[in-house]
Amino acid sequence: MQLLLNLDVPDLPAAEAFYTRALGLRVGRRLFEGSVVEMLGAPVPLYLLHKATGSSPCGQAGIVRDYRRHWTPLHLDFVVDDLDVALARALAAGARQEGAISEQAWGRLALLGDPFGHGFCLLQWRGEGYGRGFDPGEV
Repeated sequence: MQLLLNLDVPDLPAAEAFYTRALGLRVGRRLFEGSVVEMLGAPVPLYLLHKATGSSPCGQAGIVRDYRRHWTPLHLDFVVDDLDVALARALAAGARQEGAISEQAWGRLALLGDPFGHGFCLLQWRGEGYGRGFDPGEV
């Protein structure tokens, strides 16, 4: 089995620039007449999919894409070696920090939002990472 991550964005060039600058990902391929950009550099490829604001992801009435900041139970976590350096890089690229850095037994965590409404986290492991104990209620 293979895992791919797909992320809808309203502005493909801006999303490519953000994920390149913020996280150091690099363009792999441009697919489907330029409507998809494959981003490499993480253990799993991230595919940026151009999808217009207001378009329907599933054809159900009333459900449309909205790129204002939103919450979803599914988000991206990027494990980094140095949280302070990675956070500064992400903020300089246009990410928004959402609260203070959280210190946990398993490591440090910064919650952010990208310019397209998606949440993501930067994690810096301490010791064994989640092996030291993880309570989902802590984050």
